[in-house]
Amino acid sequence: MKCIVGLGNPGVKYESTRHNIGFMVIDELVTRNNFQLNKDKFKGKYAIETINGEKILLLKPQTYMNLSGESLRPLMDYFNIDLEDVLIIYDDLDLPPGKIRLRQKGGHGGHNGIRSIIDHLGTKDFKRIRIGIGRPTNSQPVVDYVLGTFPDDQQSMVQESVEKAADACVRWLETPFEEVMNEFNNKE
Repeated sequence: MKCIVGLGNPGVKYESTRHNIGFMVIDELVTRNNFQLNKDKFKGKYAIETINGEKILLLKPQTYMNLSGESLRPLMDYFNIDLEDVLIIYDDLDLPPGKIRLRQKGGHGGHNGIRSIIDHLGTKDFKRIRIGIGRPTNSQPVVDYVLGTFPDDQQSMVQESVEKAADACVRWLETPFEEVMNEFNNKE
């Protein structure tokens, strides 16, 4: 079983914020396939479904971003999910809005959700899709920026990046991740 994890913060207050773009990708997959995140355990909301004959677990940790690993680790242990079958989706300040980047491993880059996952998994070697949110252009603190919403003029490119990330997830279900990486990292 493959596990696709979208990072974000729970609650209506954070729903459309930059930091919740990982949740948005899970929502896109749920909507496309008429699924429901109807299980509530392991400090997360999840569903176990099938796409193209591949059994998948879709997870939205409900721990708040900085504690994401507290949801993922016990869930992986319970369902005996191998690290190679996990894909994490999250926001990235260093990519412009609309861009996505797939990687097979890496550091946390200052992202506290990824830091928590690295701490709980004991490794940096997990697949990820980073989705660009850009950096603040004024003196706005980063915390306020990531917890803010996308401006109207970025909405269509953000939606496009969410759809591209969801496409990459589905592609990974039937194609080695390295090939998916080459395909989507070269799409511009």
